Amino acid sequence: MNQILDKLEQIHGSVSVVGSMNADYTVTTERLPGPGETVTGGPLQVLPGGKSGNQAAAAAKLGATVRMFGAVGSDSNADFLLTQLASAGVNTDGIRKVLGPSGTTVITVDSHGENTIVYSPGSNANVTVEYIESHRDLLTASSVLGLCLESPLETVTACATMCHDAGMKVLLNDSPFIATLPSELIAHADILLVNEHELVQLLHIDEPEDDDWDAFDWAQAQRRLSEFGFDQAIVTLGGDGSVVFDSTVEPSIIRIAPVRVDAVDTTGCGDSFMGTVLASLASGLSLEESAQLASYVSAYAATGYGAQASYGTAAQIRERFR
Repeated sequence: MNQILDKLEQIHGSVSVVGSMNADYTVTTERLPGPGETVTGGPLQVLPGGKSGNQAAAAAKLGATVRMFGAVGSDSNADFLLTQLASAGVNTDGIRKVLGPSGTTVITVDSHGENTIVYSPGSNANVTVEYIESHRDLLTASSVLGLCLESPLETVTACATMCHDAGMKVLLNDSPFIATLPSELIAHADILLVNEHELVQLLHIDEPEDDDWDAFDWAQAQRRLSEFGFDQAIVTLGGDGSVVFDSTVEPSIIRIAPVRVDAVDTTGCGDSFMGTVLASLASGLSLEESAQLASYVSAYAATGYGAQASYGTAAQIRERFR
């Protein structure tokens, strides 16, 4: 454990993140409501979020040099989101401002830390190909690019192509999940990040009986994923750790143990995992080391409320798990 936590001292690389920023309207309840049901919740909080914004904030708080590219609106949430990203250490100079509302999410969190999320794109729909091309020099100045799918798919594809061709390593988080990815996007994304349920949907294979992922045929999944177009990938398993596929090393399938904590809110934990992988890869760590470190960072995030609000610095994470 101490060895992988020591890797936090090596985080120094440069990362570009393109995508979404949202104001998260969050309320806690004893349990999540069923269809047509009303339940009583606690005080409403407005917290900084958006998958890409979260990933950028997580990487920056660990010590990476991070530039965020995306769009905010003309409402009060815009200044809030920019200020929060800047306070996490993210460079926001390239972020576009447009008329209309910023992106928002409505989040309900139950007493076990599980959540439901409804996403309204708002200004995130204005992250256009033309905007990305106008920031080509800044965007390609980093060594690693992080992408998810809360932006227009044509923009994500163009961005992956531009940065891959410039020699950057491109990490794609297929979330919100899309089962049919453009062939150009697959060709220009170097590493895929998905959870276990997204993996089987993407590859059209069956989930294991009784949710027994220990008995799952990971070798078959790796073969199918390589045929799909990815020789490197990370599959997250929630509280059960993750699996790394990396055909460039032996063994090529590596199970990463979970870091156990008493979770209070899992909102944004996956994004903190992604942000850690971005920062780690940019700093020269292997895919396995990146996933190991991400287990600690995402576990730390689960012990606090909100997404960016729950993320720790390198020093805080070292202190928590020493």
